[in-house]
Amino acid sequence: MPAYTPPLRDMQFVMHEVLNVTEELKAIPRHAEVDVDTINAVLEEGGKFASEVTFPLNISGDEEGCVLDKTTHEVKTPKGFKEAYAQYVEGGWAALSCDPAFGGQGLPFVVNQQFYEMLNSANQAWTMYPGLSHGAYEALAAHGTDEQKKTYLPKLTSGEWTGTMCLTEPHCGTDLGMLRTKAEPQADGTYKLTGNKIFISAGEHDMTENIIHLVLARLPDAPKGSKGISLFVVPKFNVKADGSIGSRNGIYCGGLEHKMGIHGNATAQMVLEGAVGTLVGEPNKGLAAMFVMMNAARLGVGNQSLGLTEVAFQNALAYAKDRIQMRSLSGVKAKDKEADPIIVHPDVRKMLMTAKAYAEGGRALASLCALLLDKEHGHPDEKVRKDSGELVALLTPIVKAFITDNGHISTNACMQVFGGHGFIKEWGMEQFVRDNRINMIYEGTNTIQSLDLLGRKVLGNNGATLKKFGKLVGKLVEEEGVNEKMSEFITPIAILGDQLTKFTTEIGFKGFQNPDEVGAAAVDYLRVAGHFVFGYLFALMARTALRQIAAGNADPFYQAKLQTARFYFAKLFPETATLMRTARAGSAPLMNTDAALA
Repeated sequence: MPAYTPPLRDMQFVMHEVLNVTEELKAIPRHAEVDVDTINAVLEEGGKFASEVTFPLNISGDEEGCVLDKTTHEVKTPKGFKEAYAQYVEGGWAALSCDPAFGGQGLPFVVNQQFYEMLNSANQAWTMYPGLSHGAYEALAAHGTDEQKKTYLPKLTSGEWTGTMCLTEPHCGTDLGMLRTKAEPQADGTYKLTGNKIFISAGEHDMTENIIHLVLARLPDAPKGSKGISLFVVPKFNVKADGSIGSRNGIYCGGLEHKMGIHGNATAQMVLEGAVGTLVGEPNKGLAAMFVMMNAARLGVGNQSLGLTEVAFQNALAYAKDRIQMRSLSGVKAKDKEADPIIVHPDVRKMLMTAKAYAEGGRALASLCALLLDKEHGHPDEKVRKDSGELVALLTPIVKAFITDNGHISTNACMQVFGGHGFIKEWGMEQFVRDNRINMIYEGTNTIQSLDLLGRKVLGNNGATLKKFGKLVGKLVEEEGVNEKMSEFITPIAILGDQLTKFTTEIGFKGFQNPDEVGAAAVDYLRVAGHFVFGYLFALMARTALRQIAAGNADPFYQAKLQTARFYFAKLFPETATLMRTARAGSAPLMNTDAALA
C-alpha cells in the first residue's frame, strides 16, 4: 500500500524563502494581513485532510469506480467519496480562496494552489469534483449577471453545489467551432438547450444536491465557427426565486466512459433535452467567457500531475531504500545484508532524482503562477495587474503541458524503480501512471498547448511577453553573473536565453513562409521554454539555499536543494539542445511522408 506525507517544508521554502509571497501580498489590500503563520497553519490542516481523509480512498475508489443507474440517470460515487466531500464542506475548504462577498474566506490563490496540490497527490479522481467548481465560480464571477452571481456563487463557494464545464461533443473534440448544441430563446428570457456533450468530468454524482453546468451552445442566428458560440448556465435542478431547489432540469447523464484511469471520477456523457438555461455574458461571445474556466482548469491540470509526481516520488524513494538487490558496482554498501538497497545504483538514483526535480520545479512554477494571479486580480497598480496577467497567459500552457509531460516521465520512472512490483496494483504505482495519462490529453491536448504558446502567446505579439519573462531572467543573471558559486546555475540559463531568442525568430520567419513549420516545431519549442522557466526557478532556489548555507544554517534541506538543482542542470536541462535541433529539422520530414503513411 502506498503512503503520502504532505511536502510542507518545500511548500514553505518556495512561498516564504524564494517567492516571498507575504511581502508580495502586502501590496494587495485584501491580502495585506495574510502572514506566514496563517498560511502555514492552513496548509498543515489541509495536509491532514488530504493524507487522512481522501488518500485512503484512492485505491478503493479506483477499484470500485462510479456506477450509473440507467433508469434514474443518477451516478453513485465510490464508497467514502460522499462522506469525504461532506467533511471538505464542513471544514470550509471549498471557500478557501473565494470572495467573502459570497461567503468565501478570501485567502490568496497561492494558498489554495498548495492545498490542491496535496489533494491531487492524495486522490486526483476525488479532487476533480470540487476542483472544477473553482473554474465555474471564476467564470460566473467574471461574466455572470448579478442575478446569476446571487443564485449560484454562494452555493459554489460553500461547496453545497459543484460546477462543471460542458464543452466538447462526439464529433468535434477540441475544435469547438464545430459544436451543434442549440439554445432556443424563450419568452421569459431563458433558453432551452438541446444537444449532447461528452467527456464531462464530474458531470453527474451523488455528492451534492445540485450540479451547475456551464454549457457552450449556439443561438438560432449564430454565425458559423467559434464566433457563434454562447455560454449558458444550466443547473441539474432548476433554482427557485428564493434560492431553493426546484424541478429536475432537462440535462442528465446518458452514460459513463470506461477509462484507463481516474476511475473514481464520473466522466459523463451528458444529454440536454430542452434543458433550461440562462445566458452568461454576451451572445456569441461564450468562448471568451468560458476561457476563464478553461484557463483555470489548465492550471489545475498541471497541478494534478504535480501532485502525482510528488506522491510517486515519495513511494519510490521509500521502496528504493528498503528493497535489496545486487551489490553496488563500487563495492559493498550494506555489509549486514545479502544485497545492497537499490538506491545505491546510479540509474535508480537518476529515476528518483528526475521525479524529485520535476516535482520541485513544478511546485515553484505553479506557485509563481498562483501569485501572479493574485497580483493580476487584486494589485492596485494597473501596470502590475497587466504585466502579471500577461505572464500568467504565457506560462499557462507551460504549466499544463510541461508539468503533465514531466508527470508522465516521473510516474513511469517511479514505477520502474519498483521493478515487477510496480506493475502490480497493490503497490499503487501503476495507478499513478494511469491517472496521470489523462492530464496530457484533456483541457486541450499538450500539442494544442504548444501551438497556443508558440503561435498565440509568443509569435502572436512578436515575442513581447516572452521578453518580459526574459527580463526577469536577465535581472537574475546580472545580479549573480559574477558570483562564482552561482555560475553552474546562471551560465546555462543565460546561454539558453540567447539561444531562445534566435530560435524563436528563426521559427517565426519560417512559419511566416509556411505555417506548418510552426506546427512542426511547437511541441519541441514548449519543452525548451519549459526548461528555460524551470532553469530560472531552480537558479532562484539555489541562490536561496546558498545564502542560507553561507549564513551558517545547517539544515540539510538546503544541501538537498542544491543537489537537486545540480542534478536538474546536469541531467535534465541539456535536453534543450536536442529539442532545438529536432525543431530546426522543420516540417519536411513530417509532411513529406505520404508514402510512409499510405
